[in-house]
Amino acid sequence: MALHDREQTSIPVRFYRATLLLFHLFAGIATVALLFPFYGNARRRLAVARWSARILAAVNVEPRLRGVPPEVRDRAAVLVANHVSWIDIPLVHSVWQVRFIAKSEVRRWPLIGWLSARTGTLFIRRGKSRHAARINEAIHAAFLAGDAIGVFPEGTTSDGTGLQPFHASLLQPAVDERALVFPVALRYLDEKRRVNVNASYVGDTSLIESMAMILREPKIVAEMIFLPAIDAEGKSRRDLAREAHAAITAAFSRRTSGT
Repeated sequence: MALHDREQTSIPVRFYRATLLLFHLFAGIATVALLFPFYGNARRRLAVARWSARILAAVNVEPRLRGVPPEVRDRAAVLVANHVSWIDIPLVHSVWQVRFIAKSEVRRWPLIGWLSARTGTLFIRRGKSRHAARINEAIHAAFLAGDAIGVFPEGTTSDGTGLQPFHASLLQPAVDERALVFPVALRYLDEKRRVNVNASYVGDTSLIESMAMILREPKIVAEMIFLPAIDAEGKSRRDLAREAHAAITAAFSRRTSGT
């Protein structure tokens, strides 16, 4: 249910957006399948950034960036963000390409799961200790290759009106690698700067239902706030979870108060 009554797009506009979204989805699949084997890392990152921006434009999501995406060359880097929607990943990838850690269920999503896997997403099976060990090895290899890692430590999505507790276990790789942790606050608004819960992907809502709600929105403003880095050196994973949670909460409070 929407938080506020809003104007909705017409059926022809929704159909056009859905067609454009599918076109870019299949274009991304074709690029990954046919061209990625011949691309170097820099060209792959550029392709992902451009494709992600087109996905956002197709559903009329306007990114509004505050702060600067980091360029980390000599340290492992971990992005820590709150999780609201499937839009979160293309939103981040439009400005910073990281290898996200996602639930194994995402790998089974039609088309999107395959595309996510081929573009570097690491899938974790919760409660499987052996699988967790393999994921940690993959994360370590990603850091050695110069890749940044992205995590959603809430462990699930929210409707965007509040922040859930952070699970510290997802931040253990940052501790192990003495990484720089970059908190990023994500929030979806309407044109009157009200939280737009129709952008969220929560509860029993299916992916198709979530897409349909987004397609009905005239415009979604996506705030992405990059906050100062937290140095994991000498900190526990609980320290990192607490500090990142506090930083994102404070960023939301400042934006709500207009500062």
